[in-house]
Amino acid sequence: MDSSQFLSDRVRSMSESATLEMTRKSRELREKGVDVITLSIGEPDFNTPDAVKRAAITAIQHNDTHYPPVPGTMALRKAIANKLLRDNGLHYDANQIVVSNGAKQSIMNVFMSILNAGDEVIIPAPYWVSYPDMVKMAGGQSVFIYSTVKENFKISPEQLEKVITARTKAFIFSSPCNPSGSVYTRAELEALAKVFEKHPHILVISDEIYEIIRFGGRHESIAQFNSLKNNVVVINGLSKGFAMTGWRVGYVAAPKPIADACNTLQGQYTSGCSSISQAAALEAINTIPDDSAEIAEMVKQFKIRRDVLYGLLNEIEGVIPNLPEGAFYLFPDVSYYFGKSNGKWTVNNSTDLCLYLLDEAHVALVSGDAFGCDSCIRFSYATTEAQIKEAVKRVATALKKLK
Repeated sequence: MDSSQFLSDRVRSMSESATLEMTRKSRELREKGVDVITLSIGEPDFNTPDAVKRAAITAIQHNDTHYPPVPGTMALRKAIANKLLRDNGLHYDANQIVVSNGAKQSIMNVFMSILNAGDEVIIPAPYWVSYPDMVKMAGGQSVFIYSTVKENFKISPEQLEKVITARTKAFIFSSPCNPSGSVYTRAELEALAKVFEKHPHILVISDEIYEIIRFGGRHESIAQFNSLKNNVVVINGLSKGFAMTGWRVGYVAAPKPIADACNTLQGQYTSGCSSISQAAALEAINTIPDDSAEIAEMVKQFKIRRDVLYGLLNEIEGVIPNLPEGAFYLFPDVSYYFGKSNGKWTVNNSTDLCLYLLDEAHVALVSGDAFGCDSCIRFSYATTEAQIKEAVKRVATALKKLK
């Protein structure tokens, strides 16, 4: 008997993360001896700061290896509250902070805590690949607002107002954005906030995981506006800014009823984040400011790579990149190549183009369709400058073969 009969409708309705799928396909080709350059994964190619690693080792040596509190240690939650005040001017108590196994779980905790069947969640596109499936898992329905490279992948207040209904329960976005790297200014966030002021039944979920990786000016959070104080949830974590992807530490800062709900939920299916990871996170938040030498150097290198990749993509016929202000991605429009063929491959959409480039150029990218923008593909520049140059050279050669 086929064991797949036991699978739930919930799981059957979900799709594999496009970024993880491309990473898997790249790995399979490498195992066959193919020289694949991977520009698909969203992970800094830097190592965790030494002081953070030492803090984790010390925690092990001091036998800090028992069950931690479900919402996180009090020391870490206080440190996060202090960080939010210090860096962002946001006032949260420690009991409004819940630490989870990565920011991904933090987002899922919020959706599971607030959504009922049929509730609508507004998602600006392009969006991070997991948002729609997360909404679906929690029983909600996604409503998309589309933008293009011409708008630098940012939505307007007018677009937002048009899609709000009585069923709208939440709005989720990221700034800096994955996949576009776009960053909302304070004025742009204030304009969106004024829309939400008129609709207090909407919870705004602000995904700020790329906060530290920005290339000019201070980070701006939509949570800074007092009129939204009880209607905003901030999501953040250590993975991107501190090169701590494997440590799995994310957190939510929220109005207390929502934080309490996330705590209750998390207590039933994962309990607390690793005690060792929390000790490492405490060190990172307390002793490594955004402008520390290690963090500043990482951001500097990302900016150099961005400029290299942006310049090279601009030289390819039909490729239209935006100039991202944060994160480590470029999201160029490549629709010029749709309908073209090399005889073996016919490219009809972004997925076809990514598969073609993987097969022909041995470069792994992620289709824009996965991010709600089929006209684009995502390049991650979380790799060396040499790899970036070689990858774009291969891509340019492969694209020239499409007629």
